[in-house]
Amino acid sequence: MTQILKLDGVSRAFGAVKVADELSYGLAEGEALGVLGPNGAGKTSMFNLITGTLQPGSGRIEFAGEDITRHSAARRSRAGIARSFQVPQPFTHMTVFENAMVAATQSAGLSGHAAERLCLEVLERTHLLDKANLPAGGLTLLNRKRLELTRALCAKPRLLLLDEIAGGLTEAECRSLIQTIKEIHASGVSIIWIEHVVHALMAVVERLIVIDFGRKIAEGEPKAIMASPEVQEIYLGIAADA
Repeated sequence: MTQILKLDGVSRAFGAVKVADELSYGLAEGEALGVLGPNGAGKTSMFNLITGTLQPGSGRIEFAGEDITRHSAARRSRAGIARSFQVPQPFTHMTVFENAMVAATQSAGLSGHAAERLCLEVLERTHLLDKANLPAGGLTLLNRKRLELTRALCAKPRLLLLDEIAGGLTEAECRSLIQTIKEIHASGVSIIWIEHVVHALMAVVERLIVIDFGRKIAEGEPKAIMASPEVQEIYLGIAADA
C-alpha cells in the first residue's frame, strides 16, 4: 500500500526539552491513524512538524513520496496537508461561508464559482450549510469544531490532521462529529487524529500510536494498544502491575 506520509527519525528540542525524539512511522494512503499521549507528550508539536510551522532539528519528513522536510508551511498546505486546531480559530468577524472561502482561495488556490461551489459542498458535508451566513463568532462549540473541519476540507487535503476535535463536546455532539469524520475518511482522505476521547478514536481509526516525552512508545491495532500495560501506565495512570 502506498504511503502518503513518512516520518524518519524526526527530532526537535527546545533546550533540554524534547518535543520530538526520533519519531518514525508511516501513514498509508487512505488510512486513519489515532495518536494518544498525556498532556505535554509532544502530540501537537508533531503536527507542527508535519505542517511546517516547526522545523525539525534532525530527521526527514516525506509526503506523497517527496521530501518536504524544509518546505514552508504554505507549500505543504498547497500540496494537500490541512489541519484543525485544538482551540478553534475562526475569523470571528466573518461569516461561516466567508471563513470557508478563505481556505478555498488561499489554500486550495480556487477562485470565483469554483471556490464557492467547493465551499457549499463542504458546508453541506459538515452540516453547516444552514449557518453559512451567520457570524463565526456566535457559533456553539460543536459548530466551531465543525467550522474547523470545514476550513480544513476547503483546502482540498489529501492528509487531514485533527487535533483534539472531540474535546469539550457532549456525548451526543461527539457521536455526531464522529459520524462526520467517518464520512470524510470514507471519501478517501488520509487522517491523523490526536484525541483524549478514546472511544471517538476507536470508532474511526485502524491503528494507534502512543507518544510520551516526544517518543513513540507503542504502535499497533487499537484494542491491542489500549490493553498494553505500558500504555495503561503511561496514558491512563494505571500501574503496570496493578
